Amino acid sequence: MLSQNHLHVSLLYIVLLTGTKYGCGGGGCGACTVMVSKYDQLNNRVLHYTVNACLQPICTLHGAAVVTVEGIGSTKTKLHPVQERIAKAHGSQCGFCTPGMVMSMYTLLRNKPHPTMEDIREALGGNLCRCTGYRPIIDGFKTFCDVSNAFNLFPQASCLIQSTCLLTKMHMFSLLITSKHLFHMDNVLPLDPSQDLIFPPELMIMGKKRACGSLCFQGDRLKLISPVDLTNLLELKTEYPEAPVVVGNTTIGPNMQVKGVHHPLTIYLFVIYLLCVHVHAGVSMGAVCTLSSLKEEMERAVREMEAERTRGYQALLQTLRCLAGKQIRNMATIGGNILSANPKYDLNSVLAALDCTLQVMSKENGTRAITLNEELFTGFGKTVLRPDEVLLSIDIPYSKPWEFVSAFRQAQRREFAFSIVNAGMKVLFREGTNIVESLNIYYGGVGPTLVKVGRTCQKLVGRSWGEELLADACRLLEEEVELSDSAHGGKVEYRKTLTTSFFFKFYMQVLQELRERDVNVCLLPLEYLSALNVCLFPLQLVSNAQSSQDPVGHPMMHQAAFHQATGEAQYYDDIPAVQGELFVYMVTSTRAGSLFDCFWIAESREQARRAAQMVKVTYQDLLPVFFTIEEAIQHQSFFDPKRKLERGDMDKAFETVDQILEDEIYLGGQEHFYMETQGLIAVPKGENGELELFVASQHSAYTQEVVGITLGIDSNKITCHVRRLGGAFGGKVMKIASLSAITATAAVKTGRPVRCVLERGDDMLITSGRHPFLGKYKVGYNNDGTIMAADITYYSNGGCTLNESLAVSLLRALNSILCMTQWLSIPNLRGRGLVCKTYLPSYTAFRGFGGPQGLMVMESVLHEVAVKCGLPPQKVREINMYREEECYTHYKQLFSPRDMLRCWDECLDKAGYHDRLQAIQQFNTSNRWKKRGISAVPMKFGVGFSKGFFNQGAALVNIYKDGSVLVAHGGTEMGQGINTKALQIASHILKVPMSSIHIKETCTGNVPNAAPSAASFGTDAVGMAVKDACEKLMRRLKPFMENHPKYTWQQWVINQHPPDYNKVNMMGPHTDMDWENSEGPAYYYFTFGACCSEVEIDCLTGDHKNLRTDIVMDVGRSLNPAIDIGQIEGGFVQGIGLYTIEELQFSLEGVLMTRGPSQYKIPALCDVPPQFNVHLLANAQNPHAIYRSKGIGEPPVFLASTIFFAIKEAVAAARRERGLGDSFPLSSPATAERIRMACEDQFTEMAPSPEKGTFKPWSINI
Repeated sequence: MLSQNHLHVSLLYIVLLTGTKYGCGGGGCGACTVMVSKYDQLNNRVLHYTVNACLQPICTLHGAAVVTVEGIGSTKTKLHPVQERIAKAHGSQCGFCTPGMVMSMYTLLRNKPHPTMEDIREALGGNLCRCTGYRPIIDGFKTFCDVSNAFNLFPQASCLIQSTCLLTKMHMFSLLITSKHLFHMDNVLPLDPSQDLIFPPELMIMGKKRACGSLCFQGDRLKLISPVDLTNLLELKTEYPEAPVVVGNTTIGPNMQVKGVHHPLTIYLFVIYLLCVHVHAGVSMGAVCTLSSLKEEMERAVREMEAERTRGYQALLQTLRCLAGKQIRNMATIGGNILSANPKYDLNSVLAALDCTLQVMSKENGTRAITLNEELFTGFGKTVLRPDEVLLSIDIPYSKPWEFVSAFRQAQRREFAFSIVNAGMKVLFREGTNIVESLNIYYGGVGPTLVKVGRTCQKLVGRSWGEELLADACRLLEEEVELSDSAHGGKVEYRKTLTTSFFFKFYMQVLQELRERDVNVCLLPLEYLSALNVCLFPLQLVSNAQSSQDPVGHPMMHQAAFHQATGEAQYYDDIPAVQGELFVYMVTSTRAGSLFDCFWIAESREQARRAAQMVKVTYQDLLPVFFTIEEAIQHQSFFDPKRKLERGDMDKAFETVDQILEDEIYLGGQEHFYMETQGLIAVPKGENGELELFVASQHSAYTQEVVGITLGIDSNKITCHVRRLGGAFGGKVMKIASLSAITATAAVKTGRPVRCVLERGDDMLITSGRHPFLGKYKVGYNNDGTIMAADITYYSNGGCTLNESLAVSLLRALNSILCMTQWLSIPNLRGRGLVCKTYLPSYTAFRGFGGPQGLMVMESVLHEVAVKCGLPPQKVREINMYREEECYTHYKQLFSPRDMLRCWDECLDKAGYHDRLQAIQQFNTSNRWKKRGISAVPMKFGVGFSKGFFNQGAALVNIYKDGSVLVAHGGTEMGQGINTKALQIASHILKVPMSSIHIKETCTGNVPNAAPSAASFGTDAVGMAVKDACEKLMRRLKPFMENHPKYTWQQWVINQHPPDYNKVNMMGPHTDMDWENSEGPAYYYFTFGACCSEVEIDCLTGDHKNLRTDIVMDVGRSLNPAIDIGQIEGGFVQGIGLYTIEELQFSLEGVLMTRGPSQYKIPALCDVPPQFNVHLLANAQNPHAIYRSKGIGEPPVFLASTIFFAIKEAVAAARRERGLGDSFPLSSPATAERIRMACEDQFTEMAPSPEKGTFKPWSINI
């Protein structure tokens, strides 16, 4: 019976294998990657390939073997080399994505034991990571490459870190070590293919036998039939014409999983083979051939045949390399891709341009051929195929001698993303001339179906390929491509611009190739040639190391890395279901401005989901309803109190400055997209009203408090357990408490355990994320770039409620005020912070806590001042920097900028900023349609909570008679390595190996009233508490140890019997901002850094590539350089998403439309700069924190603003070339759309923006 029909569900709840994680349910993250092995009867071999378990129906695996991460190795038996190396390379932080990464790499090695770096890049292209920044993952996996395949692709870059060695108990010194690895491959397990799991012989025998009948699987709501052969399939389609035919399940699956679409009967093909056959006119691909098979066949054809005949295949390959991830390509079929009739799917535009033919068949009418063109598609998701017809094959013709083909696509992310617009173009010339004989141009993404610009093509036939043709083609395209201003998907002007920009690229490509054939055509200017290059960068790895016996200060592996790599690490949803467990599912509002609480409890996850979807809510309209910051300003809708900081005489300053600038910048929000969605398990104990919560929370004490208040019971009867989180980034501080209260209520009312696991879309809808900001500023400055006065107002969109305590909620806006000057010394300053009350779901904490927005506004101010003064931004930054040995912030907190200035100088030096700036200027002069930009930014980031009572840590240390040590603390492990650093600290003080110390889960029963793990302060607080507790124990042991110096640790412990309990609350220096007087110590201390980034933009599409990033970071004296560098890289890459990629879209009704990885794109492997150099500042001091270290989790996010400003410099270079001004608006994120439309040219002029109020936009900026 099919009660649970997908592989990930079966693995988790039936087989009880929890290594395969559930991240999104739509095949968009790779967390659920497993390897499937099948016997290929046609070629007499066993195939190994990765799939997304969330899309793989369990019954379709008849005859297949499935290998999960548990099957290849474990800590109890033996690790597989893949598991060992990702762990030792520090490639696992929160660990939730790690099993998927491991299985992608494992499968690659099963097929290719000596992979190239390109193989690894392709294998991991469908796996997302939100923590690491990808570098350490590649760093570990590239060790499987031959040296020639790995290291030659990566020019070495030095990384500067400190090596700390213990001189005395209290004093340490630093060594400088460069260009070495953070990990060593000494004594690692070798890859031994002979030890891999064999394909089960019984499946081999079964596979060699021909199937004797169809398979039928019957469930309570669905039925799945697998035909035995083509005849059987045609009979089924005749009997059940409305039943979908499924092979890869990559379209039907997400619709069923995410959108709730139900198909009572499905015909599934996994027995019928349709071959790939080379015929005289081309290649005939069976419709059930996967996209991976199509790619392999095209590569084989390109490799073995003359280039002239495979131009179309080369264009197909160009598209296939960016299409989805490896797992999806292994599942999706060419037939399914075509018949899905989704204009965002890239293949149709290319195949149509190639004049491909479809062979379809039915039982009644036999076989017929259909040309693949615009007439095939009758609407979105609809084709001309009759209900009883099936697609047999696709004939892809060879290219003719004077035929030229190109494919184009532009997406939100370069790879693993649906295209915004895609195109296939083919032109055939009269032999030896530039006279057009035929022309095919197809577009996807500019209408509900595939679009052929037939009139344009017809009018260009017979014309010479030259500038007149180009001008007429652009005009004709402008007339023929029709998109209403309210078109679905929005981005209307951008999409129109892409249609002409793509053709211009095609025109230049063909012109260049005609010249190479000595055809007399107009000369293409040399500066145009760069527009024809498709640039794919390898990854360059940062490598560092240090060695010492003392664990403090050295790159120790993450404490749970091996368990995370083997799938043994347990997250809340991995806890096995207990008898009688129920499931709760939230009912969400479909209309803004309505207040209601509704949830559904059922016996299973699927029942609860279906029940919730059936709930119909009647709403009463509330007026006015508004969602944007601008509307809130109009309605004066703000939360109280409204904060302000002011220094100096603003009026006098503005009267005396040379110039005044007034402007604004908008910054969009950001979704946390932690890999593990929010949830918990509530278990009533039955006795004395006790309740246990196994919860994904950064602040278990707050969760305990909220549940207690909700249920009316004392906190001492509620115990919250948190072993680890699969990512959090601030999103699991407060919102999880409300979910916990709902789930706990259900558990208490029913007397049964209740599990709550949010689906990805509901998680994004309910929890929201980083606040959108609008910064409005008035700046007074002198002509030399000195800023004398700044009046800045920060508006943040807070949503409909504060949802958190007043103090914490307002800190988002207030932190932006506190951060606003960062490294700038401005004598006269006024900052206001207002939280806008709108009718959106309330926003919450996110890594940086308002800092990335506040700092970004001030950097925009400086950038615009530099433009107005005609000075380089770098010079204006240096003019306005703090310089004195002792300085005061605008809220009168004392600090020294010495290390900040050192970071800045070292960053410029190590990045070779000045030489590269000249090289970029030369590049821009020589390239019209590609431009580069470089930007360097310093940073001063406050660490800790501005409310002092949060700056505390607690720890409990037990020493047992056998000498083992148990440490419990109030922090939460979520990938930042807090447990690893706690182990290092305890090991250092107790002088026992880390292997003798165990970290217990976070539990409110062991360590009560703990502060949240947030604000980059967790290790500072917890580390000091562990240190203090261990030192107390050692003081008690010291007399006995001195009297018996030859005893072992265990003998000391047995004879002394020290008390096993030690708890300490650590309070840092007083931090409490006095807003009335605009002064006070707002932060515990400051973390400094500097970053330099270089980018290249495509002026025709808006695409950009991150070429190189250099970071110098002051982390004090790092407790663990490997973890700290991982935090820097991960934070920076998350910042890349914030400032360039991640775009939230809301409908006019305030409904979030980007609810999952198919619509919302976080950075992938392709977004990491190929040169990514991280340097830790040597000899840095921080007397305020544990062993002079510094918190590092949040500060690196802002450094990615260098990517944004480098993009802005590149756009400015393009605009200068066209006689446009350097000053122009560019909101964050700097998406491909915004970049392209800022590069104004003749093509953007063809798609003018409509007047506001004359149309209904598809989405709004909130």
